[in-house]
Amino acid sequence: MAEAPAPRVALWDLPTRLFHWSLVVAILVAWFSGGENMQIHVWSGYAVLGLLVFRLWWGVFGGSTARFSSFVKGPGATLTYLKTAGDREASHSGGHNPVGAWSVVAMIAVMLAVTVTGLFASDIDGLNSGPMSYLVDFDLSQRFTEWHDLVFRVLQALVALHLLAVAYYWLWKRQNLIGAMITGKSAFAMEAFRPARLWSLIVGLALAVGVAWLTAKGFRL
Repeated sequence: MAEAPAPRVALWDLPTRLFHWSLVVAILVAWFSGGENMQIHVWSGYAVLGLLVFRLWWGVFGGSTARFSSFVKGPGATLTYLKTAGDREASHSGGHNPVGAWSVVAMIAVMLAVTVTGLFASDIDGLNSGPMSYLVDFDLSQRFTEWHDLVFRVLQALVALHLLAVAYYWLWKRQNLIGAMITGKSAFAMEAFRPARLWSLIVGLALAVGVAWLTAKGFRL
C-alpha cells in the first residue's frame, strides 16, 4: 500500500506571499526597463522600496514564519544545518532554514542598497536623476550611479544563487519551495503558524505607501 502523503499545513501568510511575488515582478521590471524606459525604471524602483519597507515591518510584526526572530539563527545553528545540507531528507524547519534565512537578509540588504543608490544617481547629461540627487553634487551623483550599477550586479548574483538553491531543494530534497510560496502551505512545516493582527497589516501598508510617496517627492512636500 502506498504511503499516504503528509498533510499540508499553513506556512506563509497571504501578505508574505504577495510581497514575494510583487517584489519579483518589480525587480524584473526595473531590470529590463533600465536604460530603455527610465520613467518605468524609476517607478518600479519606488515599488521595490515600498515593498522592502513593508517586509522590514512585517519581519517584526507579521505572521510567525515571516518574523526575522523566527528564522534568523546564529553561526552555530547555521553551521549545524550546513552539515546536513547534502542529505536527501527534506528540511523540516518551519519557514526558512538557517542558510536560507541569511540569504534573505543579504538580498534585502542588497536590494535596499540598489534602491538607495538609485535615489541619488543621475545620468551623464543630468536628464534622468533620482529624486534625492539634488542633495549631492553632480560628481557624487555620478558615483552613486556607478555604485547603483555595481550593487545591482551583486543582486543578480544573489538571485542566481537563490534560484539554484530552489532548484536544488526541488530536485535533490524533493521539497517544492515555489509551491509553498504560492499556496502558503507545506508538508514540512513543523511549528504551528500564528497569523499577524490586522492592525499590523494596515500600519505596514501605510508605511510602505508613505515612504514610497515621500521618496518620489524627494521628501519635498
